[in-house]
Amino acid sequence: MTSSDKPAMGLRPRPVVDRLPRYAAGKPPVPVEGLVSYKLSSNENPLPPIPAVQQAIAAQTDFNRYPDPLSSKLRGVLAGFLQVPAEDIVTGAGSLGALNQLLATFAGQNDDGKADEVIYAWRSFEAYPISVGLAGAESVQIPLTADGRHDLDAMAAAVTARTRVILLCTPNNPTGPILTADETERFLQTVPADIVVVIDEAYQEFVRAGDAVDGIEMYRKYPNVVVLRTFSKAHGLAGLRVGYSVSQPDLTQHLRVTATPFAVSQIAEAAAVTSLHHIGEVVERVQSLVDERDRVTAGLRELGWFVPDAQGNFVWLNLGADSAEFAALAAEQSLSVRAFGNEGVRVSIGEPEANSRFLDLCATHTKAPRRS
Repeated sequence: MTSSDKPAMGLRPRPVVDRLPRYAAGKPPVPVEGLVSYKLSSNENPLPPIPAVQQAIAAQTDFNRYPDPLSSKLRGVLAGFLQVPAEDIVTGAGSLGALNQLLATFAGQNDDGKADEVIYAWRSFEAYPISVGLAGAESVQIPLTADGRHDLDAMAAAVTARTRVILLCTPNNPTGPILTADETERFLQTVPADIVVVIDEAYQEFVRAGDAVDGIEMYRKYPNVVVLRTFSKAHGLAGLRVGYSVSQPDLTQHLRVTATPFAVSQIAEAAAVTSLHHIGEVVERVQSLVDERDRVTAGLRELGWFVPDAQGNFVWLNLGADSAEFAALAAEQSLSVRAFGNEGVRVSIGEPEANSRFLDLCATHTKAPRRS
């Protein structure tokens, strides 16, 4: 018997691992003869990176060398773009990588054996409970309002002496509504200043609501605010994993200790820098997706569907127990969508043909969700 054939006697993960939900990535569409397949299940940008970025990627050759662990070039360009000090930026492997660094720094198991608490709305980003649990902290999930928004009053009321971090996802994934500037500021004035408040803005570039909160503005005013952003969505760089956090020095100095070394590769940094240098082209592409999102939202409402305010690159269908059935019907049309148990279905904005096929499906579906 070789070592690989021996049974793994007594090998067990940490107890928390068995209690964590499994992250379920969006599945690819099932091919259907005569139909072009479209993946609308992962909130990916259906458009490739702009041509200049593709050229920058092709030009990279120094993969035998480690990347700059501080992503100094990217941080420098971001500093000018955001009008913030480069020292306030910490890069990570996507905004999720930046979040994991943050939780590893500020939430976990204390010396007294008690777990810190992390408050967030639910349903929200699927990775939150996984990341919180792996950090050793305890999730405190606050239900969304009936129209898919954060209940900030309930979140503030849930704060205890063990609360260390609060996560605000705006626009909220998977439901779509944003947090407004006024309500966020009132919330920040209520929350104790020693609690880290994370404003997760992975879809910030798609927001068109005039009263939406700007995380960078809040970070400038409140020392306990951390902003998360990413190049995965608007810039079309999901496969390269580059994101970042922005926070004031009192927080950033600690985040640098827990940051994963070399998380952002040379190719990812070069792509992100080039994309920022050609931001006008990126904005044009984002606007084309926003136009499609608005077309889809308007089309659904004309069909009598209730759709929460969609400010990301996706729409939410509050289908409840009919979610799996709808996802199966979409699969018959070679469309993959993301069903969340018996809660609802998230549909990413894709190519115009994909969006039109989705609307056609909704026109024939008799169980359109209404406002609850």
